[in-house]
Amino acid sequence: MTVPDLDPDLLRAFLAVAEHRSFTRAADQLNRTQSAVSVQVRRLEERLGAKLFQRNRAGIVPTAAGDELRAYAQRILALHAEAIGALRARKPEAVIRLGVMDDYGTIVIPPLLAGFAREHPAVRVEIETGLTATMPARLGEAYDLVIAMHPQGRGDGELLRREQAVWAAAATCRATAEDTLPVALYPPGCLFRQWAADALDRAGRRWRLAFVSRTLAAVESIAAEGLAITVVKAGILPPRLRALGARDGLPPLPAADIRFHRARNLPRPAARLADHLQRGISEPAILS
Repeated sequence: MTVPDLDPDLLRAFLAVAEHRSFTRAADQLNRTQSAVSVQVRRLEERLGAKLFQRNRAGIVPTAAGDELRAYAQRILALHAEAIGALRARKPEAVIRLGVMDDYGTIVIPPLLAGFAREHPAVRVEIETGLTATMPARLGEAYDLVIAMHPQGRGDGELLRREQAVWAAAATCRATAEDTLPVALYPPGCLFRQWAADALDRAGRRWRLAFVSRTLAAVESIAAEGLAITVVKAGILPPRLRALGARDGLPPLPAADIRFHRARNLPRPAARLADHLQRGISEPAILS
């Protein structure tokens, strides 16, 4: 059985007639012709299969069905108006595009975004993780904010913190004892890959690239299984790995600066997120 469609326009015409007890006065209120209002009421009666008005000495009055419909019509139109008002009052949702290194995007950024989302539920943040070397050049085009890694003392943007690069491996890893050191690293363009290769070559240490991935999780998993060593930031050393150093026969690695890049003329939501991330990531004590 098909349920009749209670068109709000038909309900408004019905309520106007019920209130004024006159098609003429109802038409004046609705700024329509009397015939148009009569057609609307008749259409509503046809859809409901019930007569809604009758004539008596007082004029046009609702029938029993009309009286019953009147309360429902008032509620339906009130809810209709409430829904439209609520949706029109909603502020446009802001979208902020953030570019960040994979390890920070996995470990550091999520809890900070969770706190920001609780205070700014209408703001949507789109995150892209990966190699950040080229991200700052695309500010304003592809990103509103970029958190990128640079060699110590180099790079534009705001210095957030300094991270020491360290060798890392599973606690039971014996890879350092092999004649040719197996290393799990990131694709070309990654500073850690460049630094690892340069350090091992300068030290005269034979090595091979055993695994390459863009994601921290994949590289960490290979290292955690003892299949290779890798390079990570000391400040966010994965719990499954331990730091290695000179006692393991490995050369030292440089430090990296984590810098914050902001597009020009940021809208207010993006500026608020930038300040929130800056406070959450900066550690003045380690920048000295």
